[in-house]
Amino acid sequence: MKSSFLKFLDNESGATAIEYGLIGALISVIIITAVKLVGSNLSQTFNKIAQNLS
Repeated sequence: MKSSFLKFLDNESGATAIEYGLIGALISVIIITAVKLVGSNLSQTFNKIAQNLS
């Protein structure tokens, strides 16, 4: 019983998958933030162009 518990504590096989998941989530948040910022700036630019054309 004690040896199986020690094996459980030493098992790190799932740690890498969790780390990759966290890195993927962080990259997703960065991409979403960048798209929102660029999207709003681009929308403002197109609105200015439309106003100048009319």
